[in-house]
Amino acid sequence: MSGSTAPTGTDTPATALGPTSLVLGAFSAAGTWAFLIPWTVIAGALAITFGAMGVHHARQGTGRMWTAAAGTTLGTVGLLGTVLLLWGMA
Repeated sequence: MSGSTAPTGTDTPATALGPTSLVLGAFSAAGTWAFLIPWTVIAGALAITFGAMGVHHARQGTGRMWTAAAGTTLGTVGLLGTVLLLWGMA
């Protein structure tokens, strides 16, 4: 076995926050226009939360900033889109 199995700085769970936020944000933004209202609210809130945590960790050198920022943005678009859609229906 030639490779080391010791954990490095990139082997933390914080590296998954950005991609998770990106996937949830994309689902939230796309789900708004498909009228999947309960799921888009949950996915949008989680995307914003995970994205903010991902940005925090990316500033400390763990993870990637662009995936966390994009996930946060898409989550915000999806959550605000759903809120505006519901407000327009009332």
